[in-house]
Amino acid sequence: MTDQTTEADDRIIRETGTDQRVALLIQPLLRSMGYRLVRVRLSGQNGLTLQIMAERLDGTMTVEDCEEVSRAVSPLLDVEDVIDKAYHLEVSSPGIDRPLVRKSDFSHWAGHLAKLETSMPVAEKKRFRGKIAEANDTEVVIERDQASYGDELVVRIPFDLISEARLVLTDDLVREALQKDKKARQERKKRRGEEPDGEDEQQTQD
Repeated sequence: MTDQTTEADDRIIRETGTDQRVALLIQPLLRSMGYRLVRVRLSGQNGLTLQIMAERLDGTMTVEDCEEVSRAVSPLLDVEDVIDKAYHLEVSSPGIDRPLVRKSDFSHWAGHLAKLETSMPVAEKKRFRGKIAEANDTEVVIERDQASYGDELVVRIPFDLISEARLVLTDDLVREALQKDKKARQERKKRRGEEPDGEDEQQTQD
């Protein structure tokens, strides 16, 4: 990674190629608006779709937030012309079974199931599923729930070897995610001096 990428990005899982160029371009803008980038992914869905996954620092992301980010990044992408073909821009929240891209994500969701892939074998495996037991500055500890005979039940995976990670959707995760989201939104409204209202949707497309 470039020094620019390292300085601008605290994620342990980052993009490459065109996705990386988009991430480097939009991250300063997102930070100035009070958001942080989760993931950029350019795919062949609906012709060509650029998905920008983002969230506020408190982990919330309303439909209005998605629209705000979309309105801000769209002209920037057009001016810089990073993607030389017609594409569909989609701005979304991470969702409940979210990607885990920062060290803090693993700590924040300790106790829940996750799936991980590594760039090199760890304990003779490159794919893992299990409960996040703990996380520190250098590694995450996974207690495997589907270990095969002879596999280590508890695995320590260095952060610098993780190539992909996300939460596994469970009833416990849904309950905790909704509780955390509700609490964060209420605190946000209190800071603004607003009265709480109904739940917002979490995705919009532009």
